[in-house]
Amino acid sequence: MKSIEVARLTDEGELKLFTAGLLERSPAQQTEVMVTEWDSALTRFANNGIHQNVAERNVSVRVRVVKDGKTGVASINQLNESAATDVLKRAVTIADLQSRGEVVPMPGPAPTRPAEAWSDATAAATPEERADFVETVCVNAGRAGLKAFGAFSTSAGQLAIANSLGVFHHQRSTQATVNSVVMGDAGSGYADRGAIDVSELDKNELAAEVIDKAQRNQNAQPVEPGVYEVVLEEYAVAEMLEFMSFMGFSALAAQEERSFMRLGEKITGDQVSIWDDGLDRTGLPASFDFEGVPKQRVDLITGGVASGLVYDMQTAQRAGRESTGHGLPAPNTEGPFAVNLFMQPGTAAKAELASDIKRGIWVTRFWYVRIVHPKASIITGMTREGTFLIENGRITRPVKDLRFTQSVLEALQGTLALSRSTKLEIGEFIGASRVPAVRLKAFTFTS
Repeated sequence: MKSIEVARLTDEGELKLFTAGLLERSPAQQTEVMVTEWDSALTRFANNGIHQNVAERNVSVRVRVVKDGKTGVASINQLNESAATDVLKRAVTIADLQSRGEVVPMPGPAPTRPAEAWSDATAAATPEERADFVETVCVNAGRAGLKAFGAFSTSAGQLAIANSLGVFHHQRSTQATVNSVVMGDAGSGYADRGAIDVSELDKNELAAEVIDKAQRNQNAQPVEPGVYEVVLEEYAVAEMLEFMSFMGFSALAAQEERSFMRLGEKITGDQVSIWDDGLDRTGLPASFDFEGVPKQRVDLITGGVASGLVYDMQTAQRAGRESTGHGLPAPNTEGPFAVNLFMQPGTAAKAELASDIKRGIWVTRFWYVRIVHPKASIITGMTREGTFLIENGRITRPVKDLRFTQSVLEALQGTLALSRSTKLEIGEFIGASRVPAVRLKAFTFTS
């Protein structure tokens, strides 16, 4: 059964023949074909029991043509000749109906470095294996008089991109993610894990963390809002980096003068270094982006100094430079996106980050975060599932969740310490971050 699961994705050779056939038949000056195929499964649990197991297998074929200075895009979810003929015809018809405008260029062929993104164990994961993991969380929660909720997903997929300039790239990838909220009568805790290889996920470790957090987070009492020294766990740090990516790491945001990035200037504390690297195996690696451009490392903030931006084909053309391999499917209005983020760790043990804080707040994670002012890097949101008061270097009691409104750059300017350990946080929709826990001098809680 497992070998069948691993072999379910379409063969690379068949994909190459399929895309080549479409390119040969295209009457456009330039044509791009992108095929994405995925096989995913999800096990949900609530009230200490599994209540849903779902699986999905699908494929998407997306054709982009450039004809007489006009662009047309069409897609299907079938891999057969008649559907391919139809989608090409629709893309050409759409191009003919457009007005002439800025054309997103297509890249030429370039070598890619292989990315270690595949795990047979994850691709072959069964409902029984996910249930075994979930059982550990639920049973341990029940023994503690708590209730566990969450989801465990495993997926395998592949991406192939070809264009009429001679590009053909192909990659397979897998990922496994699990998250859990454990609830008591008067509070809850949260934990999650993510990996390429499902066997790297430790069910006992996750269960112990989320249950301990829930037990310590009962009967929280209010604390007055204000400016506090804080320790942000990796869950909160990853969310902060994701919003930095949305607001400012994109070349399009800089070109439209809405980015907080001021290249060459000091914008955070000295200890802060953030980069994007699609080839690092400790993240979620990829050899190329959604335009078929090879991935490369981009240093975004180095020692507190804004040092780089990510580019796609369109923003690179405007700037007279090359794409860094951060394009989304073109054409798009979002611009390039940093989806493989890393933050340099420090030297402190995570448990020691609060050791000499006289009075501060320990934050497990953020919730319902929204952008207030991108150029000033201001976000707002709530703490959730584990907010604690720090007094004289010790976590003393849980406090009710707080709303914050804070400039990310101002917060990072006061970076006092970072943990030497890091955690991989996989985004809900796209991308991942590997980050440490962080101690900050000042963070503003408004209510």
